[in-house]
Amino acid sequence: MLHKLLVYIYLRKLDINEDNVYSVLITADYLSILGVLDLCCQFLEEHLTPKNCLGTLSFAQSHFCRDLSNNSWKYIMKNFAQIAVESDEILSLSLNQIQDIINSDDLNVKSEETVWEVILRWIDHDTENRRKHIVELMKCIRLGLLDTQFFLEHVKEHPYVSSSEESRPMIIETLKFLYDLEMITHSPNNIRSGSQFLIIWSPRDGEVITPEIARPRVPHEILFAIGGWSGGSPTNFIETYDTRADRWVKVEEVDPAGSRAYHGTAVVGFKIYVIGGFDGMDYFNSCRCFDAVTKTWKEVAPMHSRRCYVSTSVLKGTIYAMGGYDGHSRKNSAEKYDHRTNQWSLIAPMNMQRSDASACNLDGKIYITGGFNGQECMHSAEVYDPELNQWSLISPMRSRRSGVSCIAYHGSVYVIGGFNGISRMCSGEKFNPLTNTWTPIPDMYNPRSNFAIEVIDDMIFAIGGFNGVTTIYHVECYDDKTNEWYEATDMNIYRSALSACVIDGLPNVHDYIHKHRDKLMEEKRQKMIALENHRNLVNDQNNNNNHDTIAAAVNANMQQLNILQQLNGHLNPALPPAHVPDPLPMQVEPDENEEH
Repeated sequence: MLHKLLVYIYLRKLDINEDNVYSVLITADYLSILGVLDLCCQFLEEHLTPKNCLGTLSFAQSHFCRDLSNNSWKYIMKNFAQIAVESDEILSLSLNQIQDIINSDDLNVKSEETVWEVILRWIDHDTENRRKHIVELMKCIRLGLLDTQFFLEHVKEHPYVSSSEESRPMIIETLKFLYDLEMITHSPNNIRSGSQFLIIWSPRDGEVITPEIARPRVPHEILFAIGGWSGGSPTNFIETYDTRADRWVKVEEVDPAGSRAYHGTAVVGFKIYVIGGFDGMDYFNSCRCFDAVTKTWKEVAPMHSRRCYVSTSVLKGTIYAMGGYDGHSRKNSAEKYDHRTNQWSLIAPMNMQRSDASACNLDGKIYITGGFNGQECMHSAEVYDPELNQWSLISPMRSRRSGVSCIAYHGSVYVIGGFNGISRMCSGEKFNPLTNTWTPIPDMYNPRSNFAIEVIDDMIFAIGGFNGVTTIYHVECYDDKTNEWYEATDMNIYRSALSACVIDGLPNVHDYIHKHRDKLMEEKRQKMIALENHRNLVNDQNNNNNHDTIAAAVNANMQQLNILQQLNGHLNPALPPAHVPDPLPMQVEPDENEEH
């Protein structure tokens, strides 16, 4: 060991690996050889995995390696869902250690069920000595965010919980909250006053409150929706999506250079590059850069060509811009941007001219799909190999698609929506690079073209767009584990021709998330009241309801009544009776008749 350190002292060379790094670090720490300490800590950071990160954190804390400790903690927070399944180190944590982890607002879990399963796994490892800690650990779970059926069947009835008298107040509080949540979500007739609520009503403020057990954690990824076409003109409006609070948040720091639509965006580090586009008069070759940490905008080098309807992608830190329309013709040219030198360079042209296409990267290559060539909507697609600087055609899509969106997701290229020359589409398909084949995926709820697409929280999000009649603000997400689309919270404004991107690990993430997490329930109540008012207005205008619609609504109401009655049954008989909820109204869109 001393020989290795002497070699470093004289030659500045150090051979460290997974077998010797800990002993080298301990010896260097004892001898105060700071350079070796830094190299060992850097090595351990670079080799963090779900299986070793908890041990690395403990080691760093015991040897006062502050940076290694902080970075190990961040890794644990970000990758906890994977750690929960793969790590055996988690079973050896002390009570205080596991509490510190699962109680953190920064814990990256899509569902609180993950936290519950970890608690059970930890207790099961030493049941005799650990089951007494069930209440202390349950306080770390956001119980109000659990699915009602999961809470009733898997938490409340679990032997560790049912045998603990100390857990009873917590169980009752959660039951009351879940009851109130069902009332707010599905019984709009009863939410104008607080008389029906059990625990969330604040008589002093006249509002419902969000208790601690239901306040969401902080997301690790932030989705930005930038610019677009809204109300007959381009916009520079920016909003972010908080996946944990399920809310869109307005960003005040818009581009002072003005609005643009039909542009592309690309992320490198914590910077967003806004590329090309159109402002209603000019076709842009200009590019703007937004630093999400400092919240400042600056101009960067322009592209060689003007590109509206541009397709963009990022590969290994290099930004690619392909195709588009310059006001005169559709382009087959493509170029790449090096942010280190602030320079654009031309690359090999595509095989076909295409604007209003969409691009993504997968396995070190760039795929571009669909578009418009000036005469027809296209179903062709091609792939670019940066090592060869060469484009190659791949199997054509099953449908023609212009104004399409494509994204890499779980090893495939997903292509969704668009315009086929006749109508806007809600269909989608995915490309398997290994077989060079396309297969269909389930349809979206809303047909749309010229919308934004991104992957966040391991789901595909389709954002805004144009449905053939009007711009829309609807958002929906696709999960390939269930092979289904789900409705998500709508954006704040109607818009198409926007672009979206995701930044992971922002140090100032709190600047882009929903600020008033204690007001989420009140916001939901106000939204439901507005929907109820809208429903009443529609009912007044049209009293001839379709019998099938009525039957479906009654069926949905009865299902919700069963949930309320279940919750009622778990509480005491003196609670107010559960009311049959009314069906939600149809959303009516304004008629903008925008041209796209």
